[in-house]
Amino acid sequence: MAVFTKINDFAEDLLSGVHNFTSDTIQIALSNTAPASETSNPISDGNGILANVTQISYTNYADDLTVDRVMEGVTVSGSSGQASVDFNDFIVTPSGGSLADFRYVYVFNQTATNDPLIAVFDVGSTVSLASGESWPVTVSVSEHLTLS
Repeated sequence: MAVFTKINDFAEDLLSGVHNFTSDTIQIALSNTAPASETSNPISDGNGILANVTQISYTNYADDLTVDRVMEGVTVSGSSGQASVDFNDFIVTPSGGSLADFRYVYVFNQTATNDPLIAVFDVGSTVSLASGESWPVTVSVSEHLTLS
C-alpha cells in the first residue's frame, strides 16, 4: 500500500486560493529520489514546488509521459461540512524500452505558478517496468485527505 504524505505547503496554498480542483490541471511526476534526499526537501515548509523534485526520464513511455501526466476525471464531492477530491486511475506502460525506475508519485498543480505540489505517494519499493509491462497509478486523495 502506498504511503501518502501531504506536502506542508499544500494547506496554505489551498487556503490562499492557489488550487482549484474543478478547473486546474492536476498532474503526476515520478521520482526515484526520496523527498528527504532532495537538495530542498519538497515536503518541508517553503519547498513544495515541482522544481524541488528529481523526476525520472520519461523516455519510452507509450503515451508520452513528458506531457500526458494529467490526472483525469477529477471528482470533488462534499456534504455535511466535509469535502474530498478523487482522480481516475491510469496505467503507466513503457513502449520501445524500459521506463526509468521510480518509487515516488508526486501530485502537483500544473496550472498554478511554480507547479505547487499537493502530495507524494511512496509506493513502498522501486518500480521497474520493461517495455510492455504495466503499472497502475492510483491516486485517491480522498482516502487520505478530507477537509472538514
